[in-house]
Amino acid sequence: MTLPQLALSSLAIGLAIGVGLSLLVVWAYRARARAEEETSMAIPAGITDVLRSMDDAACVVDVSGLVLATSKTAARFGIEVGSTLDNPELRQLVRGVRSTGETATASMRITRGGLSLDPRLVSARASAIGARLVLLIIRDVTEQERLDQMRRDFVANTSHELKTPVGAVSLLAEAIESAADDPAQVRAFASRISAEAGRLGQLTGRIMSLSRLQAEDGLTEVAPVSIDEVIASSIEAHVVQADSAGVELARGGDRGVWVRGDAQILIEAVGNLIANAIVYSPRGSRVGVGVKADDDVVEIAVSDQGIGIAEADRERIFERFYRADEARSRRTGGTGLGLSIVKHATQRHGGEVRLWSRPGRGSTFTIRLPRIDAPANAGQDKKSKKKRTRKAAPVTGATRVRNGETA
Repeated sequence: MTLPQLALSSLAIGLAIGVGLSLLVVWAYRARARAEEETSMAIPAGITDVLRSMDDAACVVDVSGLVLATSKTAARFGIEVGSTLDNPELRQLVRGVRSTGETATASMRITRGGLSLDPRLVSARASAIGARLVLLIIRDVTEQERLDQMRRDFVANTSHELKTPVGAVSLLAEAIESAADDPAQVRAFASRISAEAGRLGQLTGRIMSLSRLQAEDGLTEVAPVSIDEVIASSIEAHVVQADSAGVELARGGDRGVWVRGDAQILIEAVGNLIANAIVYSPRGSRVGVGVKADDDVVEIAVSDQGIGIAEADRERIFERFYRADEARSRRTGGTGLGLSIVKHATQRHGGEVRLWSRPGRGSTFTIRLPRIDAPANAGQDKKSKKKRTRKAAPVTGATRVRNGETA
């Protein structure tokens, strides 16, 4: 081999060795970068800026469920940087994405701000943004669900229910016109028109109450609420009805219990249960309102000794316009919305309604609500209200009065 050939061969061998070493170095750097990416907890560039501009609640979590970054609205669901995901369904969604690497979505109900008040229906979407990080986006679809439900209910039920009293008023007006020469008939028809108008007004008011409970800002006046005041106000509003029906109202159970919510809505809910209990109770019987306080739950039970509810009706008793005893409800002017209002009011306060009933033995409706500690000024407020109550004349009749409070 000549000298030039030897030089060219050496050059080629050197070039091959250099290229090989370069490729080896590049491969090593890439392997190192992959290893760092798989073990890195750093958030990819631009993700934080995207989170800051999002209207939906969103966060980035690592393999242990630790929240590394959030959008501004994530705090509504109690999601903050440095905390872990409390909701088990969200954690399960993140684990599934981390194991499969594929984007996943799920619908679930979660609470806002770590409180049990007002659970929200959300659509959650989780996507992997690295080997160890997952982007979780939570979209609140509660109001969309409520609007859809309200529209279906109104079309299916409300229009039909409104036709009944309106049609009755029209027919009675024609009857009055034809009986113009008979004062007794005119007075009778006028009385029936007044009753139908009252029923129509009651139905309209109940529909408005239910609409407010299903609105986006259903709980506008959230504050500590005394259950003693709720029970006293609810019973006081139905004293006349109880006396007319010959039914005794009795209050028992724990005192000094507080919850968080809207006092007027709770008074209406308990009042609806008392009104129903009176309507379905025989003369001479008793309707009891009891309160039981556990560590973190308050139970308000309204019991009657009435006709009871058949097992076939118990699943549907809280539906709008559903009546277990259609003939009796029509005769007493019921709207079929009272128990639906009770259910939605209780759910708005993060609670639930339970029913026990036996045909011929009576029924017990129990509202369960999250309990809170009494406010610091609760004792002073109670003393001032007792002084005002003692100045008022006691209520007579079947309803008992104890210590200046309706019992």
